[in-house]
Amino acid sequence: MAINFENAFGIHERALKVRTQRAEVIANNLANADTPHFKARDIDFKQMLQQEQQMRLHTTRSGHLTTSDASSAAGELYRIPTQASLDGNTVETEQEMARFAKNNMDFQASFTFMNGRIRGLMNAIRGE
Repeated sequence: MAINFENAFGIHERALKVRTQRAEVIANNLANADTPHFKARDIDFKQMLQQEQQMRLHTTRSGHLTTSDASSAAGELYRIPTQASLDGNTVETEQEMARFAKNNMDFQASFTFMNGRIRGLMNAIRGE
């Protein structure tokens, strides 16, 4: 019997990919916190996850979505600051650090779930 990893891991496999992308964007914001006129960005997690799911769809009729439709959605958005700096930089370091920490916790939650599923599959393979 073949194991279907997409069914075994559910949405968590795709969530890890999007969380990794978001961590890179937030880290870039933090790295440019002192760069004049730098505009902070973020990823709309829900939109990117939907885009990931749509890219996996198979078309069965001519009117269905295609991967080009899904990939045309905008992934990165500019952040609107609560208090803009005088040099035009929109990075708010404390908020970025909080977003980075939350994103990391969400990543760890999906990773822990996937590890549990892998352990369960390994136990099933060994007949335990």
